[in-house]
Amino acid sequence: MTYRLADEEDIPTLVTLYDGAARWMRDRGIDQWTPGEKGAEHFRGRIASDEDEVWLAYDGEMVTGAYEVWWADEPAWGEQPPVAGYVHRLMNRRGAPAGTGRAMLERAERRIAEAGRDRCRLDCVSSNPRLREYYEAAGYVVVGELPGKVAADGSTYGVTLLEKDLKDLKDLRGSVPPDA
Repeated sequence: MTYRLADEEDIPTLVTLYDGAARWMRDRGIDQWTPGEKGAEHFRGRIASDEDEVWLAYDGEMVTGAYEVWWADEPAWGEQPPVAGYVHRLMNRRGAPAGTGRAMLERAERRIAEAGRDRCRLDCVSSNPRLREYYEAAGYVVVGELPGKVAADGSTYGVTLLEKDLKDLKDLRGSVPPDA
């Protein structure tokens, strides 16, 4: 797979990926994302941000997925020293090759290590044990629970906080340009 930073022209693709992943979850009884919840304005804001990155993954010419890397995540983690990157919205196209999600997660980890950060952090909805197991199988460790994370609409929900030590990737720092 190859990766590149998303730009304004990619917003419809990102919305389609998000809505497809949300429908897939909903159809399987997973209460995590809602179709239409993250629209063009969300992705436009993340792409325009100096503090976030939105990445697209390709298998040949076809977009197979996307993810966001944030350099701070106060709503879930509070104010933190700059030692981690935070992965959000790891999503792949329905029918993408097996292992696409794991490959994107590993690329996000490399990007974070390249930026000089020692940890990758993420959160997942506490009511989704399968997703927690997925991240644990990828080397993440549960470091806390946040029972009242505030959503964009003001509602609250519980999340599990997970973290992975990236010190083994420290030799990658500065070795790969961010858009490779």
